[in-house]
Amino acid sequence: MMNYDVIIVGASAAGVTAAITAKYHYPNKKIMVIRKEELVPIPCGIPYTFGIVGAPEKGLIPADEMFKKNNIDTRIGDVIEIDRSASKIRTDNGEEYGYKRLILATGSNPIVPTLSGKDKENVFSIRKDVPYLQKIIDTLQKAKHLCIVGCGFIGVEIAEECRRKRLDLEITIVEMLTHCLQLVYDEEFCIKAESTLKEQNINLLLDEKVESFKGDEFVKGVKLASGRIIDADMVILGIGAVANIDIASKAGLEIGPTKGIQVNRYMQTSDPAIYACGDCAEKVSFFDGKKSPLKLASIATMEARVAGANLFSTNRVNMGVIGVYSTVLGNCAFAAAGLTRSQAVERGFDVVVGESEAVNRHPGCMPDAEMMKVKLIFEAGSQVILGGQVSGAKSGGELINAISACIHQRMTADDIATFQTGTHPALTASPIAYQLVNAAEMAIGKMKMR
Repeated sequence: MMNYDVIIVGASAAGVTAAITAKYHYPNKKIMVIRKEELVPIPCGIPYTFGIVGAPEKGLIPADEMFKKNNIDTRIGDVIEIDRSASKIRTDNGEEYGYKRLILATGSNPIVPTLSGKDKENVFSIRKDVPYLQKIIDTLQKAKHLCIVGCGFIGVEIAEECRRKRLDLEITIVEMLTHCLQLVYDEEFCIKAESTLKEQNINLLLDEKVESFKGDEFVKGVKLASGRIIDADMVILGIGAVANIDIASKAGLEIGPTKGIQVNRYMQTSDPAIYACGDCAEKVSFFDGKKSPLKLASIATMEARVAGANLFSTNRVNMGVIGVYSTVLGNCAFAAAGLTRSQAVERGFDVVVGESEAVNRHPGCMPDAEMMKVKLIFEAGSQVILGGQVSGAKSGGELINAISACIHQRMTADDIATFQTGTHPALTASPIAYQLVNAAEMAIGKMKMR
């Protein structure tokens, strides 16, 4: 049996980041990462393998290269058991490895609803598995009617990429909520996203629920709760994911209320020698400390940096998840951080909203000039920012990260309105019309009117 100071199970976003972070903080420790997949897809890049990227092999995490560069050992194997009393793990081929510290980064599995017909051929979920993703691409080439279940990020991005690849393909998205992307954006942003999808001849069936999948061996249609049946010789499920807690549960580690591995703010599990991070770990909200179901690669890597740094001494604390999102539909960016207005109100916050829309270059005749809208949500009493949303120019994908930093530092509307910005005609909006600052000013004006 080989012994290591640190073993990480899993080599997606969380596992790779945890290993490299541990090496940065503890350069003399012997570290090994074990994963069951030889090839690990970039999680957020999976929808783009169906279109612009073209193949799963082109969208991989360069794990082996990164491990070699950082002097980290790696193995391919499926960990089936954690022997906590002996501080060792066991793989499906009988190999055993000893550890002083163990990090579980086992990720998540796609939700597959318990509906009649879910096991029919050509009904797919989104797995982080290269051969499986290739099978989806091969099926897509022959399909005539594609039904995507779920109008969140996975659903809308896959729809666009399938349209990019197949102009003749009939594409329908079925969503049980009133709007697409409703869990992330306020209504006006959702409506704009829906309009962008419809312009690409993507059918949206909102406020509809799937009841079953029809057909014999192969899927032929989707029956909705309304009684309607739509043609579908291919179905892709994009309705979320559940934490992969199998080995943690088997080892007797505490499991949290949202069915993730329970961790404290240092990312320790109920066993002080074992840490967990990423989709497999339980999460709490940055805003109220309550349990959160969010699963994002950006959250996974943050947690991994906390876990990797804390293995042998406490260096970092997880303050809770904010939730930062971005996507592009057509040529329009959609980005969000923190709470939407409706989410903030649901949590009992008294909110004030500020909005600003302006061209993202100055003057507006500069090349690549596009309109960009910023919406900021503040708590009325404290003026502390709770969330923000951006739509329009693709530079909004970076601006939302600045908004997330404002949220993380609990900046007030006045802090944002008066902080010093760097602007340039070819890169940003005018300092006079800078959307982030002006949205804060608009909110301050509303607060004063109160």
